[in-house]
Amino acid sequence: MTHFDLVIIGTGSGNSILDERFAGWRVAIVERGVFGGTCLNVGCIPTKMFVHTADLAATPAASAKLGVDSELREVRWTDIRDRIFGRIDPIAAGGGEYRRTHEDNANVTVYDGTARFTGPRTLAVSGVTEEVAEEITADRIVLANGGRPIVPPELGDLELGTDIHTSDTIMRLDELPRRMVIVGTGFVAAEFAHVFSAFGVDVTIIGRSGVLLRHEDADVSRRFTELAGQRWDLRMNRTLLSASRVAGGIRVELAAVDGPESIETDVVLVAIGRTPNSDTLDLPNAGIEVTSDGHVVVDATQRTTADGVWALGDISSPYELKHVANHESRIVQHNLLNPDAPIEADHRFVPHAVFSSPQVASVGLTEQEAESRGVRYVTSTQDYAGIAYGWAMEDTTGFAKLLADPSSGQLLGAHIIGPQASTLIQPLIQAMSFGLDARTMARGQYWIHPAMPELIENALLNLPLV
Repeated sequence: MTHFDLVIIGTGSGNSILDERFAGWRVAIVERGVFGGTCLNVGCIPTKMFVHTADLAATPAASAKLGVDSELREVRWTDIRDRIFGRIDPIAAGGGEYRRTHEDNANVTVYDGTARFTGPRTLAVSGVTEEVAEEITADRIVLANGGRPIVPPELGDLELGTDIHTSDTIMRLDELPRRMVIVGTGFVAAEFAHVFSAFGVDVTIIGRSGVLLRHEDADVSRRFTELAGQRWDLRMNRTLLSASRVAGGIRVELAAVDGPESIETDVVLVAIGRTPNSDTLDLPNAGIEVTSDGHVVVDATQRTTADGVWALGDISSPYELKHVANHESRIVQHNLLNPDAPIEADHRFVPHAVFSSPQVASVGLTEQEAESRGVRYVTSTQDYAGIAYGWAMEDTTGFAKLLADPSSGQLLGAHIIGPQASTLIQPLIQAMSFGLDARTMARGQYWIHPAMPELIENALLNLPLV
């Protein structure tokens, strides 16, 4: 039995914990998949590289109204795919090679396989192809092994990765399909619908609710759904019953208010959410509690309910966002090195963005959340069409919506739908994080004219503060 000072399970944000301050520690890293985690390999980075390419592909269709006649001649799918993963795959491989062989990691042992608890701070580690497990112990363990896409049982015997895809596999298709059905209405569905429709695929979205992005502010969700209906075949308020292989494709059976429906397609993308990988670890053996949805329970310092065990990222965070995992990894790193002076994670104002078309970005309370919590608030909305840059773009659908405390002017929430939303929201995140009130933010600085941030300036000025 080998003993370590520290074991890290997962190589996404958990891999960033180690630096020169751990050189004197005996460390083990356990990785069951590809080095780098979800974001690098199947999440944020490759998807945004596809989104950027899709934005370029969609430009000709939108340029005619501005007097520029252009056309999309061809989408070279394999060139797009291979350019993206030709950059990403070497990074993942290099990260693993660095941990295994570089002199800086002489104190690090890498296990390619799975880990499960057999007792407090005791793990059985099995290789990917080996059945015999090696038992290891540690003074400290960090759980950072993320999550995975949910695949519903209604898809039957269709082969995952061939007929049925998740975000893990859809980006590596050998060829573009003519038709695609996407099951789900969240950000993964919205982003891939944009990507594949921009590349010429006929996209149908199936959703149980009546809108897309239903967790966004209701005004944003309604506007996004309205615009999505102009690009994609939306089948809202439907329930997936089954899917089966038929001649020439896949038949998807649905239950609708008006009766049963069927759709034939070439590829099905399942985007109904993700589940934490906590169920792979045999956590009860270590006294580690999980929530009803499988997230590992942690306190403000990222400690679990078991002594000497921390967790970070998607396995413990309901946000399931890379910037949250990175923040939590820094908290865990500090607390490992400074056990007598722990610090707490700051999850007060966690932003997110949806890189579809249009973009959506949000931070803080939605209006519905403010109402349900009994929070006093006022709102303002500024259309892109009402600022010079938006007017120049002839954007008639985008807007920013703010919520603020009517007395103090402190921002409670911010929601943007439209071009560059993911960038425009950043000064609002900063204001909320550092307590800058709306009046001071609007009047206490210059706003470049006619730049896009005037959208934020005007929305601040429009707030009906006391």
